Amino acid sequence: MAAIHVGISGWRYAPWRGDFYPEGLVQKHELRFASRAVTSIEINGSFYSLQTPERYASWYEDTPEGFVFSVKCPRYITHIRRLQDVEKPIANFFASGIFRLREKLGPLLWQFPPSFKFDAKLVESFLQQLPHDTETALQIAKGCEERMQGRSYLEIDQPRPLRHAMEIRNESFVDPAFTDLLRLYQVALVIADTAGKWPYREDLTSDFLYLRLHGAEKLYTSGYTDQALERWCQRIQRWHEGGQPDDAQLIDPNAKPAAEARSVYCYFDNDVKVRAPYDARQLLCRLGLEQGLETRPGQLEGAFV
Repeated sequence: MAAIHVGISGWRYAPWRGDFYPEGLVQKHELRFASRAVTSIEINGSFYSLQTPERYASWYEDTPEGFVFSVKCPRYITHIRRLQDVEKPIANFFASGIFRLREKLGPLLWQFPPSFKFDAKLVESFLQQLPHDTETALQIAKGCEERMQGRSYLEIDQPRPLRHAMEIRNESFVDPAFTDLLRLYQVALVIADTAGKWPYREDLTSDFLYLRLHGAEKLYTSGYTDQALERWCQRIQRWHEGGQPDDAQLIDPNAKPAAEARSVYCYFDNDVKVRAPYDARQLLCRLGLEQGLETRPGQLEGAFV
């Protein structure tokens, strides 16, 4: 069923302590706390280095039933290898333990660096390697490098679909040939609000949407006003219902996506000044999705109502 998930990108930030996180909350309990204030979290430690099966298992245990993670895929593949000869790195990533998230595993995020330009042949070669279910991903994982021995997890609890999303940061991707590829391989184009720094497009290329809200006026720092949050609320509802906003900014305005209900994953990444968790909670409330979530204990209990 199509659902809406709203949350934060990462959860371990020093400035959040004593603000979003109550004074005295031990660091190992921060995920437990954050996952009861929002409905989804984007794991970003996996972008910087391969995590371990034990860590993924602990994240699974620390979060409530019905919670969903997205996973930011390794920059080694996108930024260092720049999609070249990445068969083994992809296998290593799938072997690193993400299957231990079980039913809480949501979309996989592939973010390209600003210097990476669109190369249709290279991008399609990469897209062809991405598995769209855990059974295929497991077979890929079994081809991991020997160095993964002792730190891999090569089991799935049951077959599940896998979703992928791509975040672009170079204007060369504003090309219908790119969105054609995304549609062909059922990969979502990330709708990224980056204060105008990188391309912003809203093409529908898969059966779900992935939003990253990095800040409206200043990247990673500025919060979202009530007016801005209401605008996002209306757009998300429109996409979720199978439509497209009348003023959508599109790479290919001639494409006619299916009018079908879509799941939406929205993450706030304006974390520097501790805006992300509050903006996420306010958006959840505007969408009517706050039921069942816990409110802030302690001195900031009124912040989420």
